[in-house]
Amino acid sequence: MSPSETIVLLGASANPNRPGYLAGKFLKNKGFNLYAVAQKKGIADGLEIHDTSNPPDRADTVSVFLNPDRQRSYYTYILKLHPWRIIFNPGTENPELVNLARQHDIQVVTGCTIALMMNGLL
Repeated sequence: MSPSETIVLLGASANPNRPGYLAGKFLKNKGFNLYAVAQKKGIADGLEIHDTSNPPDRADTVSVFLNPDRQRSYYTYILKLHPWRIIFNPGTENPELVNLARQHDIQVVTGCTIALMMNGLL
């Protein structure tokens, strides 16, 4: 990933103890363009958390921080964004969404967004 990419944090949180908050803070500090999305609007470390009614103009990567059951309501949103890649963070792996992503030529990566980036794998 490069800082010019736009990353959608799906399952962002204003709670500093949640992975969606920690990843957002890390990526923000690295200079990435972030677009935080969750059911609950709010602010996370100065980053506005949006609902799905106003999608970003561009989404290169969607980094998922929701369990598979909660992802279902976002399938259409994700596919309409047509990101280049979806990252399934630990505990978010979802074979159904993986299949949908591959059918739409979206790359699938499984692993921790922060660890993948720190190890140069993204």
